[in-house]
Amino acid sequence: MTSPSFALHGASFTLPDGRCLFPPIDLRLDARPTGIVGRNGVGKSVLARLLTGEIAPTLGHVERGGRVHYVPQHVAPAPGATVADLAGLRGVVDALARIAAGSVDPADFDIVGERWDLHERFGEVLDVFDVPAFTLERPAATLSGGACVRVVLAGAWLADADLLVLDEPTHHLDRVQRARWLERLQAWTRGLVVVSHDRELLGSMRRILAVSPAGVHDHDGDYAAYAAWQATRREQAVAGLDQAKLERRRGVAAMHEQRERAARRSTRGAREARDANQAPILLGGQRQRSEANAGRREREHAQRYVALEAAVAEAAVRVDDDVPVALFAPLAEAAARRVVARLEGVVLPHGVATHRTIDLVIGGTGRVGVTGPNGSGKSTLLGVLAGVLEPVDGVCAVNVPVARLDQRLDVLDPQTSPLDHLLAANPATTQAEARTKLALLGLPRGAVDIPAGRLSGGERLKTALAGLLYAASAPGLLLLDEPTHHLDLPSALALEHVLRAWRGALVVVSHDEAFLDVIGLDTRIAFETDGVRVAPW
Repeated sequence: MTSPSFALHGASFTLPDGRCLFPPIDLRLDARPTGIVGRNGVGKSVLARLLTGEIAPTLGHVERGGRVHYVPQHVAPAPGATVADLAGLRGVVDALARIAAGSVDPADFDIVGERWDLHERFGEVLDVFDVPAFTLERPAATLSGGACVRVVLAGAWLADADLLVLDEPTHHLDRVQRARWLERLQAWTRGLVVVSHDRELLGSMRRILAVSPAGVHDHDGDYAAYAAWQATRREQAVAGLDQAKLERRRGVAAMHEQRERAARRSTRGAREARDANQAPILLGGQRQRSEANAGRREREHAQRYVALEAAVAEAAVRVDDDVPVALFAPLAEAAARRVVARLEGVVLPHGVATHRTIDLVIGGTGRVGVTGPNGSGKSTLLGVLAGVLEPVDGVCAVNVPVARLDQRLDVLDPQTSPLDHLLAANPATTQAEARTKLALLGLPRGAVDIPAGRLSGGERLKTALAGLLYAASAPGLLLLDEPTHHLDLPSALALEHVLRAWRGALVVVSHDEAFLDVIGLDTRIAFETDGVRVAPW
């Protein structure tokens, strides 16, 4: 994308509470498809909205030399909106109607551009996304949430924009829909900026902008290249921190040794002066000089200690910005040979398997991944295993305590803080231990005491995970429904780490194949259009 031009010139943004998200940024977009990554809350969406003109920078300015189309992360049709409104195509639809009625206004022709067959093309794009061909005048309120997302994406594809800015475009798509959308994006020839945690999508980018409180790091290449660079940088940061700590230990030891030598000299000098029977006035002068020297040494030691502490703190900041969140993995009590759950001839009450049976035995360390389209019955299977739904036919026997994390995070009380939620799950945990565990999950210190109803989606998910993973009695069977749905990439990587270390049985539903591939699954339950297939992973 060499023309038109989109750029940030000394642009920064300050939140209403006075917190500056990032320092002034100078950034110019080019023809490379660009991914924006970073932890939740660092300002990825803000950066995207600055580029699109949704918001204005606090300082600096934004250069926009062409048409921009922006798809936000959360899609909600306005009251009375139609499919055309939801897709952002109302202006084109109205211009086509006016031209059909006889308008010769050049502005109408400019709006339409090359989109004379908009209605037909819209239906074709919806078909690609596996959505019925809605008429553009259909009320948007009659669409499901998933259909709304796909209508918005279809509208983005037909927007005739010079720059397409998408915030988490695959967030609500199943595996097949993601693959189709990725294929479409790879055919996009104009400017493209994507905010995402989807590693497969980011793998198709050619430029990565990593947002942090320190600013925006501009990296040439796809996400894999960026992750490799980040791993090297992390190793260097950890090594730097270790070196700073070593120098602090050596410095503190040297200062202690200097104090001890000075104290010995002072004691020896005072004893020699008394033995020499010096006059009191001479003894007083020596004492004053000794005290002055001691005071000077203490000031020098204090300054040196402050410098050593500052070096450690500076090194720690570089590490904390890069190191993935660490999680503790409690041990499950179920023995490896124990049968945790058995499904015999189970027919689910909802989904594609309503007339097919499922047979499955899950051992004490069994690890099952569940995949399939939205609405196919994946969550229903977890509900049956959790005992909250009854199968239409067959037997589901679960022999151990079960912990389930659903997509709605129903285990959370919106009035209860993360700290109180964890303490309720494990009353033997002290407040200090609970705060440490929540910090290791990546919860900001200020979020620990805030009611869950006021937290972000990612913060609420981490809170719910803490209640499961650090419960007083670890479950023998862990059921997770889209556990990475609201997590940023560092937190998703940390969750992968803890699930690989998890020694109990696990059943996880996810559309994220990259996530499923690394957590050590042994069985796949695939919900397909013609039924359910159980096979080795």
